[in-house]
Amino acid sequence: MAVDIAHHAVNALPLKIAVIGALGIGAQWLAWRLQRPAIVLMAIAGLIFGPLFGYLLGFNMPAPIAHFLEQLRLNPVNDFGDLYRPMIGLAVAIILFEGGMTLRFKDLGDSRHAVGRMVFVAAPIAWVLGAAACHYIVGLAWDISVMVGGLFVVTGPTVIMPLLRQAHLKSRPANVLKWEGIVNDPLGALFAVGGYEFIRFSQTEASMFFVFGKLAFAAAFGTLVGIVSGVGMAWAFRRGHIPEYLKAPIVLAWVLLIYVIANRLAEETGLLAVTALGMTMANTKFAAMVEMRRFKENIAIILVSGVFVILTATLTPAILIEFVTNWRVLAFVFAMMFLVRPIAVMLSTLWSGLTWKESLLISIIAPRGVVAVAVAGLFAAELNALGRPDGTLFVPLAFALVFATVLFAGFLIGPISKALGLAAGGGHGVMIVGANPWSLGLAKAIKDMGVPVTVADTNWRRLRGARLEGHTTFYGEVLSENADYSLDHSAFTSLIAATPNDAYNSLVCVEFAPELGRHRVFQVPGSDNDESDSDTIAFTSRGRTLTSRGRSFDSLTRDWWGGWRFRSTNLSENYTLDDFYKDRGDDLDLILAKRADGTVEFIQPGQEARAEGATVLSFCPAKDTELGRGEGAKKSGGLSGPANPLPT
Repeated sequence: MAVDIAHHAVNALPLKIAVIGALGIGAQWLAWRLQRPAIVLMAIAGLIFGPLFGYLLGFNMPAPIAHFLEQLRLNPVNDFGDLYRPMIGLAVAIILFEGGMTLRFKDLGDSRHAVGRMVFVAAPIAWVLGAAACHYIVGLAWDISVMVGGLFVVTGPTVIMPLLRQAHLKSRPANVLKWEGIVNDPLGALFAVGGYEFIRFSQTEASMFFVFGKLAFAAAFGTLVGIVSGVGMAWAFRRGHIPEYLKAPIVLAWVLLIYVIANRLAEETGLLAVTALGMTMANTKFAAMVEMRRFKENIAIILVSGVFVILTATLTPAILIEFVTNWRVLAFVFAMMFLVRPIAVMLSTLWSGLTWKESLLISIIAPRGVVAVAVAGLFAAELNALGRPDGTLFVPLAFALVFATVLFAGFLIGPISKALGLAAGGGHGVMIVGANPWSLGLAKAIKDMGVPVTVADTNWRRLRGARLEGHTTFYGEVLSENADYSLDHSAFTSLIAATPNDAYNSLVCVEFAPELGRHRVFQVPGSDNDESDSDTIAFTSRGRTLTSRGRSFDSLTRDWWGGWRFRSTNLSENYTLDDFYKDRGDDLDLILAKRADGTVEFIQPGQEARAEGATVLSFCPAKDTELGRGEGAKKSGGLSGPANPLPT
């Protein structure tokens, strides 16, 4: 009988893993569609397929329904058995390594001093105040309160990064929040480890000096190993000692090895080691850096989705009841959000270069994430094993704080940043790469429709027309490392590559596609050939085709000098696209359609119907009266041309 049960559990495990993956990625996709925090939707999915399904199975119901729920129900501790804890630990290590790879010191800019204050001053203050809040509000003993206060200095990078993409903050507060979230995650875990080691060794006759000396040595050693191995890995990449196809797998394997080695010295110091490894590689130049970062980001998204669904599914009805009904838990969460965090941030950022508005925003935006929940679950079990059952309150405290801070930050970071004047704009802006007469005319036409435009070019003189029109300009190579931190990526959500070089246009689109989405990067073709033509660049290695007829740069430029201009026209039930074609002819090019809600949709070949009911921008022949701004220009929209059509 026992063998049959074990065999059934093994057979059910692939289904459980598939369900976890589907729930996690499905929640990520739904969050993208709804523009809401993904961590909340992942938590809801875990609650439904975990404790809720378990609760429903306690009722009498038809056997087929009960069997169906049992097959889909997630009970990770039982499903994964002894693999549960190490699996979560390895996943968190990879997540923190990927976060460390986004931290480049040159990105700090003028926020360098503030980030140092947040890590080395705000974190210890928050630790002390958090421990006091836990002791006096929740009523836990001082030793466990120190663990709780230490862990909750973290602000989850898995939550911060999507929030920053959603809110479009100005660079300085965004940098502070990003760096604090990634660096403080392993530090918070280390603070909690210190508290746990104190409790564990206080039950023996070991010297406290020995306990904390061992912990300090392990942390320093783990950090050193991470730095040295990161430098060595980058050196091997540059020298060609590792083939391209093995670079990402070797780094992934090395991250896991570093994590395990550091954890052998002291529990959770591996998180510090892998973060140091990621930061070292991020600040060491080697050619495969961009591909490496994208590979790790894809893995991190999958792991974050799965880990949070798993952790939420481990909750029991008893913990959920404690979460909702215990006023001490709710009071503790309130104190951590609106007393501990603001006091720590405000004190630490005095004379740091931040304005009071930036400090205020940072003080109230502190969402906790996966690491807080994972480490809390780990130490709750360890404390219970040490005969401290009061440590089980660690889990409801962690989940309550995560839910409250994520919901607060996710729904209010946008309105708060706008009210404080710290939003960078964003919206539906367009970046045009390549300043030439035709693209400058397009930029002016788009701007006249109320859509902000950024024009980029490597030639300062070619940008003169864009500057005269009042466009935001970027002088430099958009593919360079300099553009990664000096170009305001929050100012645009779509890109048009409009240079005479088709290969360069394709390269720009491929570079920006992972950030903006492939459906938002467009290029002017190099020829009028069909995309399936064997002589053209492969469809997978280029952007989407701009304009409804997909004409080449030379063709569009020739028509520009032949008198064609850009026209914006309001289409409606009374004046349809067919009416517009009758007035203007069928040989015009449709560029984009702007909806009533402000969204912008570019029109590709075969998608002309999408212009119905919107304000459409077209490139069409201009009549003589229109060139003179005559009566014909007033009927269906204005004509747009650049202030300085000739490059100077």
